[in-house]
Amino acid sequence: MNEPKAVPVVMTFAGNDPTGGAGIQADIEAIISMGCHAAPVVTALTVQDTTSVQGFAPIDAELIIQQARAVLEDMPVAAAKIGMVGSIEAVQAIHTILMDYPDIPVVLDPVISAGGGGELANEEVVDCLRSLLLPLTTLLTPNSLEARRLAPESDNLDACAMALLDHGAEFVLITGSHENTPEVHNTLYGNRRKLETFTWPRLEGSYHGSGCTLASAIAGLLAQGTEPLSAAHEAQEFTWQALNHGYRIGMGQRLPNRLFWASPDEEHD
Repeated sequence: MNEPKAVPVVMTFAGNDPTGGAGIQADIEAIISMGCHAAPVVTALTVQDTTSVQGFAPIDAELIIQQARAVLEDMPVAAAKIGMVGSIEAVQAIHTILMDYPDIPVVLDPVISAGGGGELANEEVVDCLRSLLLPLTTLLTPNSLEARRLAPESDNLDACAMALLDHGAEFVLITGSHENTPEVHNTLYGNRRKLETFTWPRLEGSYHGSGCTLASAIAGLLAQGTEPLSAAHEAQEFTWQALNHGYRIGMGQRLPNRLFWASPDEEHD
């Protein structure tokens, strides 16, 4: 009997969200949906619901390193995704790990605030992200608010993207759901220029975990060998469908249905 073909492994560094809408669970569901195996490294424990974050506790940096190295020494990790880091020490720990694996593509979702409200990174952590992780990043996925926080000297989003490329990111995908536009415009930048703007119908309401979903889907596609421009487009399509199939089971934001494709009612091409 032939040995089944192994699926690519994606390591995700992220916080645990007890609602299951964002964080580690969001990453796992999106990575699985891309046909990959998720290897989750927990960076923080959060107290939150679908409305807001009440608090969080960062995981000890040494424990983050131990979690990651145990997997990296056992499995061939094909891509890494970084979400909530929780502390400067966590950023430093992740930087230390990734420096030892320079060939692994990295997707960075710079989680600064929770979707429903609540700060998840102070300015010191943002500065550390910018200086240590951006130079290691293959594709950065800030929303427009995060892009302005990461590049405060810039006077528009195009300038923000150029600044973030200057800080070392290879590609920057700025999402526009927070902008006051009839449709959502997401713009991909690379090679010192705007590469493509993607336009999506704006869905009603707000969603908890959309950024995690997008970044993890991109990481899964990169792990499969998809080139970044195609990965950015395919991951947006998946994310939009997950949001369109989302549900509201709490008192706050809707949750993406990242497993919409597995529904018995879903039509498949």
